[in-house]
Amino acid sequence: MTGKEIAVRLRATHDALIGAVTALPEGMRTAPANGKWSPTQHLEHIRIGLALTNKALGLPPILLRWRFGRPNRPGRDYDALVARYREKLSAGGRAPSRFVPKQVDENGLKDLQAAITEHVEILARRSGRCSDRRMDSYLVPHPLLGKLTLRELLYFTCYHAEHHQALIERDVNADQAKIAEEAGAAAV
Repeated sequence: MTGKEIAVRLRATHDALIGAVTALPEGMRTAPANGKWSPTQHLEHIRIGLALTNKALGLPPILLRWRFGRPNRPGRDYDALVARYREKLSAGGRAPSRFVPKQVDENGLKDLQAAITEHVEILARRSGRCSDRRMDSYLVPHPLLGKLTLRELLYFTCYHAEHHQALIERDVNADQAKIAEEAGAAAV
């Protein structure tokens, strides 16, 4: 994907994630789902990641090169990056403590949406202006995947929103099935 294509995908995946959360009934947005994070906690986790991604992409390239070196392998395409992330998750990878979100109540939801949208816009502008050479020549650290090229980090950021939307849908559906099962058992 080019930087402009990544920008379009960043906006689309994050808009879909926000839409999925805001479409939920009010009580479901902030309640832990299926014993996991609440949908608003998923959004807060995404916000934390976006803020750090923007910080990394805002650093001068020479600082990135000095701090993290040069890529020593070809960059992964989108599908390979997603496969690597899933592999790490299935091996037990979890969010480090600084990425574990605090609870967000209904009153904080609008601010959270606005912060995510702002971070995505900044990131989309940066990726849209980023040359292929720059995206493939500089590294940044990822807590689970190790050093990634800028392009790989942008791919991850797109997928990360999709991943958390799928988790929200899975957990909300599991809660709904459990409630329906309990209601059916009580009716018997």
